[in-house]
Amino acid sequence: MPTLRQPFHATPSESFVDAFKALVDEALMLAEALLSPNKIIGEVEQMRALQVAADNIEATDPLHAEVLRSRAARVGLR
Repeated sequence: MPTLRQPFHATPSESFVDAFKALVDEALMLAEALLSPNKIIGEVEQMRALQVAADNIEATDPLHAEVLRSRAARVGLR
C-alpha cells in the first residue's frame, strides 16, 4: 500500500472559481463591516481589554495571561 497520495491538481477554471468565491466572501465581509462599524469597534475594545488584563497579571499568573491572550485572538472569529 503506497503511503504517498497523488497530488491534487485543480484545473485553471476551478482555480478561477475558487479565487472568485474568495473575492466575493471578502467583499461581503467588508460591506458588513462598513454597514455596522459598532460591531467591529466593540470587538476591538473587547480584545484590548483582554490584552490589558493579560498584561496586568503576566508577572503573577502567566498561564492565565496566556489564556486571556488566546481568547483575545479569537474574539472576531465567532
